[in-house]
Amino acid sequence: MMIYRFRAWITGICLLIWTGISLTAQPLTGVETRFTDTFSEWRLYAGEEEGELRRRWQTGDDWTTWDYRLGNHNGQIKLKWADNPNEWEIRGDNFIVSARTIWNGDFREWRISGPEHRLELRSRYKNILEEWSMEKEGAGYFGMYTAWEGDPREWVIVDELDESVSFPVKMALVFLVLYHSTPRL
Repeated sequence: MMIYRFRAWITGICLLIWTGISLTAQPLTGVETRFTDTFSEWRLYAGEEEGELRRRWQTGDDWTTWDYRLGNHNGQIKLKWADNPNEWEIRGDNFIVSARTIWNGDFREWRISGPEHRLELRSRYKNILEEWSMEKEGAGYFGMYTAWEGDPREWVIVDELDESVSFPVKMALVFLVLYHSTPRL
């Protein structure tokens, strides 16, 4: 009888560990356009896992609502106010994340407020939007840069964020870089 209880206890512990490992997302590693002639559909990569970020309405000129999916994570990104491009709302994994420009009309600096952290994302240069980063004690480091200089179709992601940073916050960082560094084609 004691052996069966021990086996059940070990099985339970192994199940908890396995579930915990499978729920934590791998670090994001890159993103690229799905097609070479448009910036409205993207492939996301986290190691070997592939996901997507795409404009919800592919016809027309509506760039205000996006959907994302990667593994068990999915959600939407939406312009909060139709006439104000300074504020976005990211929903997913039962979280609501807010992204606002630090200075009104300056799309090179953003404040992302999630349930666990308040982060600031910045473009490294004022006139070239090919390298962005965010670093905060307790949250870690996040950076994005184009794989090829002058070509915004493929990005390298350096995701050294702490596990406490939710996936919707990571998506906010990725989305803001892509949206403000690429043309509306």
